[in-house]
Order: sequence, then C-alpha cells, then structure tokens
Amino acid sequence: MPDRPPGLDDPTYAAFAWARFRRIMGWMAVATVAIIAAALAVLSHFYGPLSWVTVGAVVVGFGGTILLAAALMGLAFLSSGSGHDQAVDHFAEKQRDRGR
Repeated sequence: MPDRPPGLDDPTYAAFAWARFRRIMGWMAVATVAIIAAALAVLSHFYGPLSWVTVGAVVVGFGGTILLAAALMGLAFLSSGSGHDQAVDHFAEKQRDRGR
C-alpha cells in the first residue's frame, strides 16, 4: 500500500482529474460568456452603439482575465487534489535529509 494516495501517475485517477478540470473550465467559459454579454449590454446602454474595437477590447479583456484566472486556479486545485504538492514536499524533505 503506498504511503500517499494515487496521483496523476494513476491513469484512471488522471482521467478523472482532467475531466473534472475540463468540466470546471467549461462552466467558467459559460460564466465568462454571460459576463461579457452583460458588460456589453451595460456599456451599450450607457454609451450607445459600440465600435468593434470596444467590443473586441471587452471580449479579450474580460474573457482573457476570467479564463486565465480560472485556468490557474483550476490547475492549483488539480495539483493539490492529486497529491502532487505532497509529493514535492516529500521529495524536498528527502533531499534535505540527504544533505545533512
């Protein structure tokens, strides 16, 4: 029995973890589209017709920021939940002990 839970080295768990990550990213993409649509509606209401440059800036600005944040947080959760963080701590501890 291993001293740590199986991580992404186990193909079954890796498939589950990556499917969960893709599902989270899918929902965040849906939320991003809703936020972009709301932002465009608010801007259009207050400023009238928007130029294509404004629409592009809103899409890239809001979309890029939200999706990048979601991807980074999702990868942090994936790393923590799969045991990779503990494996790195365990490796670093072994290296420290070896150096003494």
